[in-house]
Amino acid sequence: MIEIKLQATLSGHQNPIFTAENSQKKGILFTAGNDRGIVEWSLKTMAFIKVMFPVRSSVYALHCPKSEPVLLSAERSGQVNVFNFIEQKITHVLNFHKLPVFDIKSVTSKGELLFSSEDGSVSVWDLKSMQMLYRFQVSSTTVRTITISPDETTVAFGCKDNIIRIYNLGDYSLIAELGEHVMPVTALQYSPDGRRLLSGGRDAQLKIWDTTDYALLKNVPAHLFTIYSIAYHPGLPFFATASRDKTIKIWDTENYDLKKTLSSEKGYDMHRLSVNKIVWDSENRLISVGDDKLVKVWDIQF
Repeated sequence: MIEIKLQATLSGHQNPIFTAENSQKKGILFTAGNDRGIVEWSLKTMAFIKVMFPVRSSVYALHCPKSEPVLLSAERSGQVNVFNFIEQKITHVLNFHKLPVFDIKSVTSKGELLFSSEDGSVSVWDLKSMQMLYRFQVSSTTVRTITISPDETTVAFGCKDNIIRIYNLGDYSLIAELGEHVMPVTALQYSPDGRRLLSGGRDAQLKIWDTTDYALLKNVPAHLFTIYSIAYHPGLPFFATASRDKTIKIWDTENYDLKKTLSSEKGYDMHRLSVNKIVWDSENRLISVGDDKLVKVWDIQF
Protein backbone atom coordinates (compact mmCIF):
# COMPACT_ATOMS: atom_id res chain seq x y z
CA MET A 1 0.00 0.00 0.00
CA ILE A 2 1.36 3.41 -0.98
CA GLU A 3 -0.14 6.56 0.51
CA ILE A 4 0.65 9.90 -1.08
CA LYS A 5 -0.08 13.35 0.31
CA LEU A 6 0.84 16.71 -1.15
CA GLN A 7 2.78 18.39 1.65
CA ALA A 8 3.41 21.76 0.00
CA THR A 9 3.15 23.74 -3.21
CA LEU A 10 5.83 26.40 -3.54
CA SER A 11 5.15 29.30 -5.87
CA GLY A 12 7.25 32.27 -6.90
CA HIS A 13 8.79 31.39 -10.25
CA GLN A 14 7.43 33.55 -13.03
CA ASN A 15 8.23 31.08 -15.81
CA PRO A 16 8.52 27.30 -16.35
CA ILE A 17 10.91 25.44 -14.02
CA PHE A 18 13.22 23.01 -15.79
CA THR A 19 15.37 21.61 -13.01
CA ALA A 20 15.75 21.05 -9.26
CA GLU A 21 18.70 20.02 -7.10
CA ASN A 22 19.20 19.25 -3.42
CA SER A 23 21.89 21.29 -1.71
CA GLN A 24 24.75 19.59 0.12
CA LYS A 25 23.07 21.09 3.19
CA LYS A 26 20.00 19.13 4.28
CA GLY A 27 16.65 20.81 3.89
CA ILE A 28 17.73 23.19 1.11
CA LEU A 29 16.52 22.96 -2.48
CA PHE A 30 17.54 24.92 -5.57
CA THR A 31 15.33 25.38 -8.63
CA ALA A 32 15.79 27.12 -11.97
CA GLY A 33 14.31 27.38 -15.42
CA ASN A 34 13.17 30.14 -17.71
CA ASP A 35 13.50 32.81 -14.99
CA ARG A 36 16.53 35.05 -14.67
CA GLY A 37 17.83 33.59 -11.42
CA ILE A 38 18.49 30.49 -9.29
CA VAL A 39 16.00 30.15 -6.42
CA GLU A 40 16.80 28.75 -2.96
CA TRP A 41 14.01 27.15 -0.88
CA SER A 42 13.77 25.81 2.66
CA LEU A 43 12.22 22.35 2.83
CA LYS A 44 11.96 22.72 6.62
CA THR A 45 9.70 25.76 6.52
CA MET A 46 8.48 25.17 2.95
CA ALA A 47 9.31 28.74 2.06
CA PHE A 48 11.27 30.87 -0.37
CA ILE A 49 14.68 31.93 0.96
CA LYS A 50 16.28 34.01 -1.78
CA VAL A 51 17.43 34.30 -5.36
CA MET A 52 20.98 32.94 -5.25
CA PHE A 53 22.35 34.75 -8.30
CA PRO A 54 21.11 36.10 -11.64
CA VAL A 55 21.58 34.29 -14.95
CA ARG A 56 21.56 35.57 -18.52
CA SER A 57 19.54 32.78 -20.14
CA SER A 58 17.37 29.78 -19.29
CA VAL A 59 18.91 27.21 -16.94
CA TYR A 60 18.64 23.55 -17.98
CA ALA A 61 20.65 21.87 -15.21
CA LEU A 62 21.80 22.44 -11.63
CA HIS A 63 24.41 20.35 -9.84
CA CYS A 64 25.76 20.28 -6.26
CA PRO A 65 28.82 17.98 -6.09
CA LYS A 66 29.02 16.03 -2.84
CA SER A 67 32.72 16.73 -2.40
CA GLU A 68 32.84 20.50 -3.00
CA PRO A 69 30.84 23.45 -1.54
CA VAL A 70 29.66 24.71 -4.92
CA LEU A 71 26.52 24.96 -7.04
CA LEU A 72 26.83 24.79 -10.82
CA SER A 73 24.19 26.05 -13.25
CA ALA A 74 24.09 25.25 -16.97
CA GLU A 75 22.57 27.81 -19.29
CA ARG A 76 20.94 27.83 -22.69
CA SER A 77 23.78 30.11 -23.84
CA GLY A 78 26.32 27.36 -23.07
CA GLN A 79 27.66 29.21 -20.04
CA VAL A 80 28.19 27.32 -16.77
CA ASN A 81 28.30 29.34 -13.53
CA VAL A 82 30.10 28.11 -10.41
CA PHE A 83 28.76 29.56 -7.15
CA ASN A 84 30.96 28.96 -4.09
CA PHE A 85 29.00 28.68 -0.82
CA ILE A 86 32.03 29.56 1.33
CA GLU A 87 32.81 32.73 -0.58
CA GLN A 88 29.10 33.39 -1.29
CA LYS A 89 29.73 34.42 -4.87
CA ILE A 90 30.25 33.16 -8.40
CA THR A 91 33.92 32.23 -8.58
CA HIS A 92 34.05 30.87 -12.13
CA VAL A 93 32.14 31.51 -15.35
CA LEU A 94 32.87 28.74 -17.86
CA ASN A 95 32.17 29.68 -21.48
CA PHE A 96 33.65 26.78 -23.41
CA HIS A 97 30.41 25.52 -24.95
CA LYS A 98 28.73 27.87 -27.43
CA LEU A 99 25.45 25.92 -27.54
CA PRO A 100 23.18 24.98 -24.60
CA VAL A 101 24.55 22.76 -21.83
CA PHE A 102 21.82 20.28 -20.83
CA ASP A 103 23.34 18.30 -17.97
CA ILE A 104 26.13 18.33 -15.39
CA LYS A 105 27.38 15.41 -13.28
CA SER A 106 30.45 14.91 -11.07
CA VAL A 107 32.81 11.94 -10.70
CA THR A 108 33.81 12.12 -7.04
CA SER A 109 36.57 9.51 -7.22
CA LYS A 110 38.34 11.42 -10.01
CA GLY A 111 37.49 14.95 -8.90
CA GLU A 112 35.97 15.67 -12.30
CA LEU A 113 32.87 17.30 -13.76
CA LEU A 114 31.09 16.34 -16.98
CA PHE A 115 29.10 18.82 -19.08
CA SER A 116 26.91 17.65 -21.97
CA SER A 117 25.95 19.98 -24.78
CA GLU A 118 23.73 20.53 -27.77
CA ASP A 119 26.93 20.49 -29.86
CA GLY A 120 27.10 16.71 -29.27
CA SER A 121 30.23 16.89 -27.15
CA VAL A 122 31.01 16.25 -23.49
CA SER A 123 33.65 18.32 -21.72
CA VAL A 124 35.56 17.10 -18.66
CA TRP A 125 36.63 19.61 -15.98
CA ASP A 126 38.76 19.52 -12.84
CA LEU A 127 36.37 19.97 -9.91
CA LYS A 128 38.76 22.05 -7.82
CA SER A 129 40.50 24.27 -10.36
CA MET A 130 37.58 24.43 -12.80
CA GLN A 131 40.01 23.97 -15.68
CA MET A 132 38.95 21.93 -18.69
CA LEU A 133 40.84 18.65 -18.98
CA TYR A 134 39.35 16.96 -22.01
CA ARG A 135 36.60 17.09 -24.60
CA PHE A 136 35.19 14.26 -26.69
CA GLN A 137 32.45 13.98 -29.29
CA VAL A 138 29.65 11.65 -28.19
CA SER A 139 27.07 12.38 -30.88
CA SER A 140 26.47 14.50 -33.97
CA THR A 141 23.57 16.09 -32.12
CA THR A 142 22.45 16.99 -28.58
CA VAL A 143 23.66 14.99 -25.57
CA ARG A 144 20.62 15.52 -23.37
CA THR A 145 21.26 13.58 -20.17
CA ILE A 146 24.05 11.96 -18.12
CA THR A 147 24.05 9.24 -15.48
CA ILE A 148 27.07 7.80 -13.68
CA SER A 149 27.22 4.25 -12.30
CA PRO A 150 27.35 3.99 -8.48
CA ASP A 151 30.88 2.52 -8.60
CA GLU A 152 31.95 5.35 -10.94
CA THR A 153 33.37 3.03 -13.59
CA THR A 154 30.94 3.86 -16.40
CA VAL A 155 28.89 6.80 -17.61
CA ALA A 156 25.84 6.73 -19.88
CA PHE A 157 24.78 9.55 -22.20
CA GLY A 158 21.29 9.92 -23.64
CA CYS A 159 21.28 11.54 -27.07
CA LYS A 160 18.87 13.26 -29.43
CA ASP A 161 19.72 10.71 -32.15
CA ASN A 162 17.80 8.09 -30.08
CA ILE A 163 20.99 6.37 -28.88
CA ILE A 164 22.35 5.69 -25.39
CA ARG A 165 26.14 5.63 -25.39
CA ILE A 166 28.10 3.98 -22.58
CA TYR A 167 31.66 5.09 -21.85
CA ASN A 168 34.43 3.90 -19.55
CA LEU A 169 35.06 6.55 -16.90
CA GLY A 170 38.73 5.60 -16.66
CA ASP A 171 39.77 6.67 -20.14
CA TYR A 172 36.47 7.85 -21.67
CA SER A 173 36.49 5.09 -24.27
CA LEU A 174 33.23 3.96 -25.85
CA ILE A 175 31.88 0.65 -24.47
CA ALA A 176 28.44 0.25 -26.05
CA GLU A 177 25.70 1.92 -28.07
CA LEU A 178 22.08 1.09 -27.26
CA GLY A 179 19.66 1.92 -30.03
CA GLU A 180 16.25 0.60 -29.01
CA HIS A 181 14.55 3.99 -28.50
CA VAL A 182 12.84 5.32 -31.63
CA MET A 183 12.92 8.95 -30.47
CA PRO A 184 15.41 11.09 -28.48
CA VAL A 185 16.57 9.78 -25.09
CA THR A 186 15.57 12.31 -22.44
CA ALA A 187 16.11 10.54 -19.08
CA LEU A 188 18.68 8.07 -17.73
CA GLN A 189 19.35 6.58 -14.31
CA TYR A 190 21.53 3.75 -13.00
CA SER A 191 19.99 1.64 -10.24
CA PRO A 192 21.54 2.08 -6.77
CA ASP A 193 23.21 -1.35 -7.04
CA GLY A 194 24.50 -0.58 -10.54
CA ARG A 195 22.97 -3.72 -12.05
CA ARG A 196 20.37 -1.90 -14.14
CA LEU A 197 20.21 1.16 -16.35
CA LEU A 198 16.82 2.80 -16.85
CA SER A 199 16.11 5.02 -19.83
CA GLY A 200 13.17 7.12 -20.90
CA GLY A 201 12.57 8.94 -24.15
CA ARG A 202 10.38 11.19 -26.21
CA ASP A 203 8.77 7.93 -27.36
CA ALA A 204 7.27 7.69 -23.81
CA GLN A 205 8.88 4.27 -23.35
CA LEU A 206 10.72 3.17 -20.20
CA LYS A 207 13.48 0.67 -20.95
CA ILE A 208 15.37 -1.49 -18.46
CA TRP A 209 18.91 -2.60 -19.40
CA ASP A 210 21.23 -5.17 -17.83
CA THR A 211 24.55 -3.42 -17.20
CA THR A 212 26.52 -6.69 -17.46
CA ASP A 213 26.01 -7.02 -21.21
CA TYR A 214 23.64 -4.09 -21.89
CA ALA A 215 20.88 -6.43 -23.02
CA LEU A 216 17.39 -4.96 -23.03
CA LEU A 217 15.49 -6.73 -20.26
CA LYS A 218 12.13 -5.01 -20.49
CA ASN A 219 10.25 -2.28 -22.32
CA VAL A 220 7.37 -0.53 -20.56
CA PRO A 221 4.99 1.88 -22.34
CA ALA A 222 5.15 4.05 -19.24
CA HIS A 223 3.66 7.40 -20.23
CA LEU A 224 1.67 9.14 -22.95
CA PHE A 225 4.39 11.67 -23.80
CA THR A 226 8.11 12.31 -23.15
CA ILE A 227 9.67 10.93 -19.97
CA TYR A 228 11.77 13.77 -18.57
CA SER A 229 13.03 12.39 -15.26
CA ILE A 230 13.70 9.09 -13.46
CA ALA A 231 14.53 8.99 -9.74
CA TYR A 232 15.17 5.98 -7.50
CA HIS A 233 13.95 6.10 -3.91
CA PRO A 234 17.02 6.53 -1.63
CA GLY A 235 16.37 3.40 0.44
CA LEU A 236 13.38 1.41 -0.77
CA PRO A 237 12.85 -0.74 -3.91
CA PHE A 238 10.85 1.86 -5.80
CA PHE A 239 11.49 4.58 -8.36
CA ALA A 240 9.50 7.41 -9.90
CA THR A 241 9.14 8.74 -13.43
CA ALA A 242 7.91 12.17 -14.53
CA SER A 243 6.51 13.13 -17.89
CA ARG A 244 5.28 15.78 -20.23
CA ASP A 245 1.87 14.08 -19.84
CA LYS A 246 1.53 15.92 -16.46
CA THR A 247 1.89 12.76 -14.37
CA ILE A 248 4.32 11.17 -11.94
CA LYS A 249 4.33 7.38 -11.66
CA ILE A 250 5.72 5.15 -8.92
CA TRP A 251 7.13 1.74 -9.90
CA ASP A 252 8.65 -1.22 -8.08
CA THR A 253 12.20 -2.30 -8.92
CA GLU A 254 11.56 -6.04 -8.94
CA ASN A 255 9.06 -6.50 -11.75
CA TYR A 256 8.80 -2.86 -12.87
CA ASP A 257 5.09 -2.89 -12.11
CA LEU A 258 3.20 0.37 -11.83
CA LYS A 259 2.20 0.99 -8.21
CA LYS A 260 0.77 4.51 -8.23
CA THR A 261 -0.09 7.30 -10.64
CA LEU A 262 -0.14 10.91 -9.51
CA SER A 263 -2.46 12.79 -11.85
CA SER A 264 -5.34 15.23 -11.76
CA GLU A 265 -7.59 12.44 -13.01
CA LYS A 266 -6.68 10.39 -9.92
CA GLY A 267 -7.69 13.26 -7.65
CA TYR A 268 -4.25 14.69 -6.85
CA ASP A 269 -3.47 18.41 -6.86
CA MET A 270 -1.07 17.74 -9.69
CA HIS A 271 0.98 19.95 -12.01
CA ARG A 272 -1.19 21.45 -14.74
CA LEU A 273 1.54 21.19 -17.36
CA SER A 274 4.64 19.11 -18.09
CA VAL A 275 6.55 17.69 -15.10
CA ASN A 276 10.20 18.37 -15.93
CA LYS A 277 12.25 17.08 -12.98
CA ILE A 278 11.82 14.97 -9.84
CA VAL A 279 14.23 14.48 -6.94
CA TRP A 280 14.00 12.79 -3.53
CA ASP A 281 15.08 14.93 -0.57
CA SER A 282 16.85 13.90 2.66
CA GLU A 283 13.46 13.17 4.29
CA ASN A 284 12.55 10.79 1.44
CA ARG A 285 9.95 13.17 0.07
CA LEU A 286 9.53 13.47 -3.68
CA ILE A 287 9.90 16.96 -5.13
CA SER A 288 8.61 17.84 -8.57
CA VAL A 289 8.87 20.94 -10.76
CA GLY A 290 7.13 21.79 -13.98
CA ASP A 291 6.07 24.13 -16.72
CA ASP A 292 3.27 25.45 -14.47
CA LYS A 293 5.96 27.39 -12.51
CA LEU A 294 5.33 25.37 -9.34
CA VAL A 295 7.41 23.26 -6.96
CA LYS A 296 5.48 20.44 -5.29
CA VAL A 297 6.60 18.41 -2.28
CA TRP A 298 5.03 14.96 -1.97
CA ASP A 299 4.99 12.86 1.21
CA ILE A 300 4.99 9.23 0.04
CA GLN A 301 4.51 6.45 2.58
CA PHE A 302 5.30 2.89 1.45
